[in-house]
Amino acid sequence: MVLNYIWIAFFLIAFVIGLFRLVVLGDTEVFPAMMNSTFDTSKTAFEISLGLTGVLSLWLGIMKIGEKGGVVNAIARVLSPIFVRLFPDIPKGHPVTGSIFMNIAANMLGLDNAATPLGLKAMKEMQELNTKKETATNPMIMFLVLNTSGLTLIPVSIMTYRAQMGAAAPTDIFIPILLATFVATIAGIIITSIYQKINLLNPVIFATLGGACLVVGGMIWGFRQMDPETMNIVSNTAATVLLMTIIVSFIIAGMRKKINVYDTFIEGAKEGFQTAVRIIPYLIAILVAIGVFRASGAMDALIGGIKWCIAVCGIDTAFVDALPTAIMKPLSGSGARGMMVDAMQTFGADSFVGRLSCIFQGSTDTTFYILAVYFGSVGIRNTRHAVACGLLADLAGVIAAISIAYLFFG
Repeated sequence: MVLNYIWIAFFLIAFVIGLFRLVVLGDTEVFPAMMNSTFDTSKTAFEISLGLTGVLSLWLGIMKIGEKGGVVNAIARVLSPIFVRLFPDIPKGHPVTGSIFMNIAANMLGLDNAATPLGLKAMKEMQELNTKKETATNPMIMFLVLNTSGLTLIPVSIMTYRAQMGAAAPTDIFIPILLATFVATIAGIIITSIYQKINLLNPVIFATLGGACLVVGGMIWGFRQMDPETMNIVSNTAATVLLMTIIVSFIIAGMRKKINVYDTFIEGAKEGFQTAVRIIPYLIAILVAIGVFRASGAMDALIGGIKWCIAVCGIDTAFVDALPTAIMKPLSGSGARGMMVDAMQTFGADSFVGRLSCIFQGSTDTTFYILAVYFGSVGIRNTRHAVACGLLADLAGVIAAISIAYLFFG
């Protein structure tokens, strides 16, 4: 229901602004640009889905081996104490707990291609527990918020972009991103727990969140001891080695269980292909609406209005030029990536705006994209409080990113 209103709002706002630019400003190019964007973004949405097919097939095949090999169940048992409290509606020891963990771990390592199919696998398993098939359950919403808050420990892609754009120290945004994304994740858990009446003062939850803070603090300290080149090498190597270790471990577990590993992989890969096909209409719907909104000039008008309001309040407006990345990030990952690159091109990779755009890019994830893909893959229409919780987590990440950028680079 919420997506319905948002989708309509994108088109109506874009149409009104387009009419204003045509009639009042005499801009005859605005409506052709809006129409071109519908074709371009629908093509992009299909290409994204097509590109996901191979990755989905690969990872759902690997996950099927892990499931039958007992790895997923083992992970579920280890995580059971904390997950039964954050996801109280999921039966204790259910295999979906392992899928959720694998998805979150892939996101933390910046392995987007691996995280998406693992997330879709988890969503499918949660849907099997859902008694109202078109309505999102509490576990689905908590899972979605954990994804949209975008906890990333190793932002490899962003550091790569900075290197390509000529940054003197491409890794100088590593710690700021880690801090900002951690704030967004903790905020998302707290906000969703309040909606779902989960007791955050429970000793297990409190100890786990506190332990996570200590681990993140330890990682920050460790990476601060490294020079930029070493940091890049360690982060890239850790991500790729861990990913290959997961794949090989699943295969070995399947062999120990004496299952037919190849046939099991094919079985899971078929599910990946079917899932990719189901995503296409949902992805086209949301990306076309975003494309029209951008082409109409609505995004530029929004940024201009924000800058004027902030200037009137007497607040420094240096951060406003980086806001397009923050505003676009919940809507489109590729769009936000384009905004980030544009900010570095326009203001410089080592400028305050360029660095802040990178922190915005790494501090949260694409809320509406994730919502459209994950919920669309299982036919969820009533998203309940998912959008509100996801956007509030995003807002916490944006505020943290601005504060941290001023602290480190202001």
